[in-house]
Amino acid sequence: MDCGVITSKSVLLLISLIFWAAGAGLAYVGSYVISTSKIYDPFLQDQYVLLPAAIIICVAVVMFVIGLIGCCATLRESQVGLGIFLFIILLIFIAEVSAFVLGFIYRSKVETDFREPLKHVFMAYNGKNSESHVIDYLQEELQCCGVSNYTDWIGSRWYNTSGNHSIPASCCKQVFMKNCTGQLSEPQYLNTEGCADKMVSAISSVLSYAMLVVLGFAIVKFFGMMSVCVLTCRRDDGYDRLHSGVFA
Repeated sequence: MDCGVITSKSVLLLISLIFWAAGAGLAYVGSYVISTSKIYDPFLQDQYVLLPAAIIICVAVVMFVIGLIGCCATLRESQVGLGIFLFIILLIFIAEVSAFVLGFIYRSKVETDFREPLKHVFMAYNGKNSESHVIDYLQEELQCCGVSNYTDWIGSRWYNTSGNHSIPASCCKQVFMKNCTGQLSEPQYLNTEGCADKMVSAISSVLSYAMLVVLGFAIVKFFGMMSVCVLTCRRDDGYDRLHSGVFA
């Protein structure tokens, strides 16, 4: 058995093991993107942000099965098994590249897709509906207030009906909760930064992280395809393959 074959088989066995770890990693990334997107769901005009995450999770599910197929096909050097393995790796490679491209495209649309819907939701805030609870959560967690800044609350439904022209308590700084009345005349007690920039930064960071992970796995798949080609294209120079088993 020549050095190229040994190296190729070692690479494929390693990749088969990596498939399980990669599946777990991709499942985590996809789930994290979806769970993060749910927080911002009221502000999304389209749901295509979930498409890359859905593709990632689908890829993760099949990876666990593919790892087993890869190990068996590599150890037995089955032409059929290696051919199936190559085809599956190619499909996953295409899916990962697609997820990377979609993530790159959506990342550039995050700000434009968020800002306008965010303004409408803030204007309709009444402190009781589900959108209001999401806004309170965001303002408390991100320590922000309003869309661009805390003065965005002027003219809103809440501001005009509160009776004292105050803004929601979720705008108050945590350390000043007891003294904060929500009055715009007391900005020292308020989080004055807007939520839009912080939300865009958070979503962009998640997408960038997901894209880097997908790109890394796509590179691994590329080397895997090269190794399969080495094994399937080599001449049978006195080396006895095992022809038993499901991949024979």
